[in-house]
Amino acid sequence: MTMLLGIIGKPLEHTQSPAFHNRKLKENNIPGEYKAFELDSIEEFPALLQNNPNLCALNVTKPYKEDVMQFLTEIDPAAKAIGAVNVVRIERTNGKIERIKGYNTDKEGFKESLRPLIQGRTDCKALILGTGGASKAVKQALTELGITFKFVSRSGGENRFAYSDLAPSVMNEYKLIINCTPLGMTPDTGSCPDIDYSAITDKHMAYDLIYSPAKTLFLAKCESRGASIKNGQDMFELQAEASWKIFNDK
Repeated sequence: MTMLLGIIGKPLEHTQSPAFHNRKLKENNIPGEYKAFELDSIEEFPALLQNNPNLCALNVTKPYKEDVMQFLTEIDPAAKAIGAVNVVRIERTNGKIERIKGYNTDKEGFKESLRPLIQGRTDCKALILGTGGASKAVKQALTELGITFKFVSRSGGENRFAYSDLAPSVMNEYKLIINCTPLGMTPDTGSCPDIDYSAITDKHMAYDLIYSPAKTLFLAKCESRGASIKNGQDMFELQAEASWKIFNDK
C-alpha cells in the first residue's frame, strides 16, 4: 500500500504543502502521494482517517491547529506546552488505528526564520496580531528568544490589547509586529489587520506568517512607512522540513 500524506484546513487553495511534500516523495523514491483535504468542520476528521486506510500523516493548518487535539491519543510534550498541533502521525496495526500523535513544528520554524529580521534586537517588544493556534507557537518562540510581547485581538482581555487600544504611543513601544491572522491571505488579498499604519516607522519590523501572496497588504503598508518586512516563506519551508522528518521517523 502506498503512503498517503496530506494537510487539513480551510481554505487550502494557498498552500504549498502538496507541492513540497510530493517533491520530497519523488526525490526519495517513496511510493506515495500528498493531498489537500479541505474540511468544513474538524468533526470530519475521524471520517477522514476511517475513509483513507493508507493515510499515515497530516499537516494541520488554520483553523484546526487547536481543535484537532481532541482527537489525538498522544501529544508530543513540546506541542502540549505550546497548545497547538500542526503535524499528526497516524499509526495502524493490521488496519486498526493504534495511535494518533500530534507534534508542533511551527515554533522552531518561526523562531529560526525570525532571527534574520530582528538581527540581535532581542530587547524589542512584539505585538502578536491574532490568538489562534499559530499565535501560540509564535508566543513560545518569542518567550525562548527573551522578547516581551502582547497579544492583540478584536475584544482585548487580560494581558492583551484590543485593536482599538493600539494608540501611537503603544505602536511606538512595540517595534516588532507579527501578523498571525489570515487577513490578506490568498484569495482575500485586499484585507489587512486594523492597526494604525501611520504610526509605523523605519524602526519597526513587520513579520507576516502568510506566504501567499509573497507581500501581503499588511507588509506593503508597513514597508511604505520604512519598516523592515518578512513573510512566512522561510517559516513554511523550515516547518515543512521538520514535518517531513516526523512523517518518515521509523
